[in-house]
Parts: sequence; C-alpha cells; structure tokens
Amino acid sequence: GLAPLSAGAGRVLDFDLTSGDERRQLRRQTGLLAHETYLYDELTVEENVAFWAEANRVDPATIEPVLDRLELGSRLRSVRVSDLSAGPRRRTSLAVMVCRRPRLWLLDEPHGGLDAAGRDLVDGLIGHAVRFGATVVFASHDLERAGTVATRTVTLAGGRVVGTEAPRRAKEGDLDAS
Repeated sequence: GLAPLSAGAGRVLDFDLTSGDERRQLRRQTGLLAHETYLYDELTVEENVAFWAEANRVDPATIEPVLDRLELGSRLRSVRVSDLSAGPRRRTSLAVMVCRRPRLWLLDEPHGGLDAAGRDLVDGLIGHAVRFGATVVFASHDLERAGTVATRTVTLAGGRVVGTEAPRRAKEGDLDAS
C-alpha cells in the first residue's frame, strides 16, 4: 500500500489498492514485524512501546497487558533496548505491533532470534490473533514450524508460487482455513 498499483486492481481486507485514501486506511490496520526492529536503542522496553503506542494513538492501558503477554513486564521493562539480546528485542518489536491491534499482520521470520519458549509464545500470539479475526501472513524458512501454525502454506521459488497446501498437521485450537 505504500506505492500505487502500476496496472490492474487489488484488494486487501476489502480496501481498494487503487485508491490512495483506502491504501492509507489499510496501512493504519497493518502491523509489520521486519528484520529491522525500528526501536530506539536509548529508550527502555516500556518507553519504546509507550512511544510507538502514542504515535499510533493507542490507548496506554493496552501497554501493560501486552508487555506481560510477551514476557517483558517484570524484569525487562526498564532495560534499555541497547542492552537486550536478540530475543527480547524481537519480543519488544512484537509488543509495539501487537499494541496497535492490527487486522493484518505481516511477519518476516517471526521466530528469528528467539529461543524455544519465545517461538512458542509467537505461535500462541499468531493463533490468538487469528481467533480474534486478524489475517496473519508470515515468511519463514522454518517450514516445519510454519506448517504447524499456518492454515495454508504457499511455497515460493525464484519469486513464483510453486505450491499451496493445507497444513500437514493442525494443533489443537487452530482455526480452519477461511
């Protein structure tokens, strides 16, 4: 949605991508977890989440539950981001995104830099988001883990779709593909 379409038409979450106004509306409802954290190293975990929440006009009351959900609340909330290892940095970036409660989640390697407990936490977040109506799209090289979380997988090779399939095994509580 950052650039207008050069040809054709497109819709995401029922927003018309040919309309600049609708692309802006879609961006407000989209959360991105990229490789880059976009966090301020000199701020603490809590300060980063509060800053981004305010910048996105998010109710400050959502911050505390999100920090707790991502296991950042007690001992890490007052730690400067520059002093965090990769896992807590990744979870802080997730907290920034989750506070916004986006309808569309775009996640690039969401399990990257996380230990086993952190990867399970991300899987739980994804399941929770889907159960509450969000659409989650993520790229992953960990096909086994992706297959346990996804309701549908799309395999790309050379920039082209080479296959789509339903998950090989569904975890209890997962939703059917829609």
